[in-house]
Amino acid sequence: MAILGTIIIGFLAGLIARWVTPGNHHPRGFILTTVLGIVGAVVATWLGQQIGWYGPGDGANFIGAIVGAVIVLLGWNQIARRA
Repeated sequence: MAILGTIIIGFLAGLIARWVTPGNHHPRGFILTTVLGIVGAVVATWLGQQIGWYGPGDGANFIGAIVGAVIVLLGWNQIARRA
């Protein structure tokens, strides 16, 4: 059940991040949107641990996953614009 929950939260975070980020170079499809949300959560967790917001065993929450996914999308847009 934890994997299913991660997929659902990742998909929702990816959808919201795609919705709030400007640009048209967004990854398309269910799988890429889900991966975007999951990677966003990993990025948010890593950044939060580096800054000191999260402890070693803590992870990013839903809002953190969205913020992380937006960061990933902004990087994606920069790379896609150059290619």
